[in-house]
Amino acid sequence: MENYSKGKNVEEELERSKIPIKDLPENFLWMQVKGGSKMSNLLSHAAGILEDKAATAVVWTGAGVAISKAISCAEILKRQFSIEHQVTKLTYKTVEEYWEPKIDGLETLVVKRQIPIIHILLSVDAVPDTNQVGYQSLNGKKFWQKEQSSNSKHNQSHKNKKPFKHKKT
Repeated sequence: MENYSKGKNVEEELERSKIPIKDLPENFLWMQVKGGSKMSNLLSHAAGILEDKAATAVVWTGAGVAISKAISCAEILKRQFSIEHQVTKLTYKTVEEYWEPKIDGLETLVVKRQIPIIHILLSVDAVPDTNQVGYQSLNGKKFWQKEQSSNSKHNQSHKNKKPFKHKKT
């Protein structure tokens, strides 16, 4: 690569119509989180819109290094407003990197990379399709909660037993 210098990057632009979440509300706030975005600015803007009831849903979008920041913002806002409905989707966007030759006779290289993107919908109103992949409800059953079985008495008595009997010698 010492014979090449970095040229331009061409990214496909994100568009509202390309968000892969089904049945998005008509009027939603789209927060596009970048790596250099300040969380306090993002959160205060989104909170202001929700408090004014200008929107009842927020979509947080982050790509590459901004994914963790988008997740953090969504979690903070979800707890702050007790938002009950969440849909999370992961996709990719394509970036083409152009490398220009420093020496005559070499061709321009084009490197295509796929960068992960996360979209998190937080909705105050109910989501029409709660069976879609990526849906979570604040009041829903958590994966770590187990159902109480009919033999719960048997399970409790089994827990109290010691696994080994120690003999005194």
